[in-house]
Amino acid sequence: MATDVFPPFDTSHFGAQLVWLAITFGGLYFLMSRVALPRVERILENRQSTISGDLDKASAMQRQAEEAGKAYEKTLADAKAKAQALIQENAVALAAEADAKRKAVEADLNAKLNAAEAQISQMKSRAMANVDAIAADAATSIVKQLTGTTPDAGAIASAVAAAKA
Repeated sequence: MATDVFPPFDTSHFGAQLVWLAITFGGLYFLMSRVALPRVERILENRQSTISGDLDKASAMQRQAEEAGKAYEKTLADAKAKAQALIQENAVALAAEADAKRKAVEADLNAKLNAAEAQISQMKSRAMANVDAIAADAATSIVKQLTGTTPDAGAIASAVAAAKA
């Protein structure tokens, strides 16, 4: 058989080639269906379960983070409310303290004012008591200067009393 035909295309070998093709295809099919594809399927299932587990964990963590955020917001709002109440309480206490101090200062100033008015009144009454004597001395000096004679003290006193009224 010395033909110039390419051996795989030689029709005399087609039967044997088809048998080997069927045996090889069957063997590969058996290996793929029993060995390789189950491994790939397990890998894909593991991958899917890992992804699902990770997604569930992420979802749970997200819920926890949202709950923690809500708890933080509530705590922050409570703290702000407490701070506002404390500020209000301190403001009331400081206002009461300032009012008490103001009243004490006003009372002290009123006492000092009353004492000063009493002192002024005493000084005025002493000064007014001396005014009659000063007026009498001045009138005596003026009359003596003008007339050259010393006037009667009773006349001067009655003239001062008449001028005062």
